[in-house]
Amino acid sequence: MSRSITPIATTPFQQYDLEGPVQPEMSWLPITFRKDTGVGSYLMRMQPGAETIAHDHPGYEEFVVLEGELIDSDGAVFKPGDFVSFAPGTRHSSRTETGCVLAVFEWRDRP
Repeated sequence: MSRSITPIATTPFQQYDLEGPVQPEMSWLPITFRKDTGVGSYLMRMQPGAETIAHDHPGYEEFVVLEGELIDSDGAVFKPGDFVSFAPGTRHSSRTETGCVLAVFEWRDRP
């Protein structure tokens, strides 16, 4: 058996920079995510008032809201327990008024 455990309560989050520049109001904890492939999973923490930079998804992006609320650029509000899927080619940005924590999964179809 091969297993990896990440103790999220005690593992420090890193500066968030996946859309380019560091966004100090956001942080992330890579679990299996690799920047070179853009595939894997991570936790994302957004402070109240944080907003992502508008971005395109080359593959699928899926996330589950663990804490707080997230508001997408079309006005949709996601709450704890919501599992959200974006198809490849989606362009959007998201913001939070309350702050939030997300578990994010990015993947591509196999050829």
